[in-house]
Amino acid sequence: MKPISKLLVANRGEIALRIFRAAAELNIRTVAIYTFEDRYSLHRYKADEAYQIGKDTDPLKPYLDIDEIIKVAKLEGVDAIHAGYGFLSENVIFATKCLENDILWIGPDPKIMAQLGDKVAAKNIARLANVPLIEDSKISLSSFELVAQEANRIGYPLMLKAAAGGGGRGMRVVRKADQLEGLFNEAKREAKTAFGDDTIFIEKFIESPKHIEVQILGDNYGNIVHLFERDCSVQRRFQKVVEIAPAPNLKQETKDKLYSYALAIANQVGYNNAGTVEFLVDKEENIFFIEVNPRIQVEHTVTEEITGIDIVRTQILIACGHQLSSPGIYILGQESLKCNGFAIQCRITTEDPANDFTPDYGTIITYRNAGGYGIRIDEGSSYSGVKISPFFDSMLVKITARGRTLEGTSQRLLRALKEFTIRGVKTNIPFLENLIVHPDFQKGNITVNFIGDNPSLMKIKRNPDTTTKTLNFIGNTIVNGNPDVKFILPEKKFLTPKLPDPSVPFHLDGTKQLLDQLKPKGFAKWVKEQDKVLFTDCTMRDAHQSLLATRVRTIDMLPFAQTFTKDFPQMFSMEVWGGATFDVAMRFLNESPWDRLEEMRKAMPNVLLQMLIRGANAVGYTAYPDNLVEKFIEVSAEKGIDVFRIFDSLNSIDNMKTSINAVINNTSSLAEVCMGYTGDILNPARQKFNLNYYLDLAKRIEDTGAHILAIKDMAGLLKPYAAEKLITELKKSIDIPIHLHTHDTAGIQSATYLKAVEAGVDIIDVALASMSGLTSQPNFNVFVEALKGTPRQVDFDVANSINIVIIGKMCENITIHSNLI
Repeated sequence: MKPISKLLVANRGEIALRIFRAAAELNIRTVAIYTFEDRYSLHRYKADEAYQIGKDTDPLKPYLDIDEIIKVAKLEGVDAIHAGYGFLSENVIFATKCLENDILWIGPDPKIMAQLGDKVAAKNIARLANVPLIEDSKISLSSFELVAQEANRIGYPLMLKAAAGGGGRGMRVVRKADQLEGLFNEAKREAKTAFGDDTIFIEKFIESPKHIEVQILGDNYGNIVHLFERDCSVQRRFQKVVEIAPAPNLKQETKDKLYSYALAIANQVGYNNAGTVEFLVDKEENIFFIEVNPRIQVEHTVTEEITGIDIVRTQILIACGHQLSSPGIYILGQESLKCNGFAIQCRITTEDPANDFTPDYGTIITYRNAGGYGIRIDEGSSYSGVKISPFFDSMLVKITARGRTLEGTSQRLLRALKEFTIRGVKTNIPFLENLIVHPDFQKGNITVNFIGDNPSLMKIKRNPDTTTKTLNFIGNTIVNGNPDVKFILPEKKFLTPKLPDPSVPFHLDGTKQLLDQLKPKGFAKWVKEQDKVLFTDCTMRDAHQSLLATRVRTIDMLPFAQTFTKDFPQMFSMEVWGGATFDVAMRFLNESPWDRLEEMRKAMPNVLLQMLIRGANAVGYTAYPDNLVEKFIEVSAEKGIDVFRIFDSLNSIDNMKTSINAVINNTSSLAEVCMGYTGDILNPARQKFNLNYYLDLAKRIEDTGAHILAIKDMAGLLKPYAAEKLITELKKSIDIPIHLHTHDTAGIQSATYLKAVEAGVDIIDVALASMSGLTSQPNFNVFVEALKGTPRQVDFDVANSINIVIIGKMCENITIHSNLI
């Protein structure tokens, strides 16, 4: 027996913490090593003692510096070293030097490691043990010429593998001879970086196998057992992602062969301590040995959960000299070991699955892990405020779930994943959730190609992380102020909006029902017959596009939408879509514009829904193919658009013709075609855009079959008397209704509307008071009812005295009372 008083872990992160905990249970003092980059990692603080290795400028390589680690161990009186997995865990030189310095090596004897840790040597052992093998290279691949020679003998496709290590590093699949040299050089470089040894060997590549590994344990007295198998088939780039124990959907006969082969290899070399024998199993359940890992594995947790055996603790006790049957270990023989239920492990990494799993770095702002029945968490440095370094492996935490069935265990693991909250860096949790819920995974129908064969796993739903963004904004505002808010008036209070009662039923006799009844041409005739002006409300599209960069969300508009048309069923239309809303919804609001349209249709079933479409540009900023524009219009109509306001910035009818024809021929909606207004028809010196220009353009628009003519005064240039003249002459020239749209840029467009209505315009665009004025539509809802009625008094309490004076002078049937005049 060799009792241990002080144990050094030559590793970092999660596995270092795992070993420290096992040592603490055995009352062994622990020692951590860390680099300057790792100085805040939790493994440093978990240990009883901790010592920095390497220079401050060297973040990673000191963990591979055998001499410095041995030096620290001797100086601090360490009598045992555990290397975990990765780094030096399979390095025979390190294990040998530990023993040469009277330091107990917790792992297989270095002579056994030499026989099995090298994959080429391990295959020779497997041959001696009569274990089936994959065809592989028989000679040392010291030159590319020899590599090419062996590749041609084995045949393509083939696999390049690093002899000194695993974890997918130094592995490449070569399918054609012209790929061989480049991939061979890549594999050598990667193996050298990862393991300090660039030896590469070749083996035949097996298509779509399962990757099955058997956990073995052996003491120093020839007693060897297996702890059943793990299915590690769910891999990406040869790196294991999710592991299951025991392997589902394997015949018991196949499992028994796997155990037999694993024990045969272990007995061939007199294996001691923990190790893993790995195999490939093809579709016919033929078995092929691939390698032995003479160390603890990342996925050892699933075996611990189904057997109840603490593998790390057992490693330490075996190294001390305990037999498997001793009271501390209590494995009385193979027959005493039982496999209970299922366990699944997945690894949360700081990688962005939506960006080809690119590692993400930075500070974790929020970290909350999971728990509950049947959930085990193995963490490294995982806490709010930790900085994720680019120098180390991206694994943040391992979750292991256990249960009675594979499906139930999958559901438990999914629940745990959903409980995690990690903000500040991207993680692979959305990808893992997709994987765990996949029916084939829950049935155990998986091979090493599972991820590649299921591209749906990569459909990642992005988390907008609004909480972090809000906190960042608040923090920045508190410290630096808000440039858009120059001062605060504490006495100003936000009013709670009082919306009409949503339980009031709809008046389902609005313009939507009228259009369905009369059809587009009959409806246009009905508009012309009205002796009152009709209104289009632009609050939910052009008003907030003009004033708020189209940033009002659907969720903010729906309460208004659901109540507004209940109170105003006589509204001609509600402009809710098109223009910049499509682009902004996707790029800035993270909304689906199609969902917005469908929700608006449900909220306002009684009024026409209107959109702005930019002719050949549709709702984009470039010309699109005709068939795309046509299909877009058809789908928009199906989703709820009743009025298509079609315009072109250059008043080109050719650019609008495809849209016009699509609306008229392919939908039951109204084609409202625009002519953009500019210039000044009252100024005889400005001859280009004169009255005749607009009358001719309007006639040509009518000739296209348009149901309504829209005058689009988007710059607010149409003066009141110009509007009167233009509308009067248009009424003489065309027979379709006229719809006027203007922006209150100069603050006098309410007067323009007054003169247009007096001249007989059929429809005008307005907006709610909160969204009117400036560059938006005029606020007209206070006084427009007086225009065609009997003289009446209108009381104003507004700040726009210019409008009031103009209205008072122009409208004989309105008497103005205002505190401003």
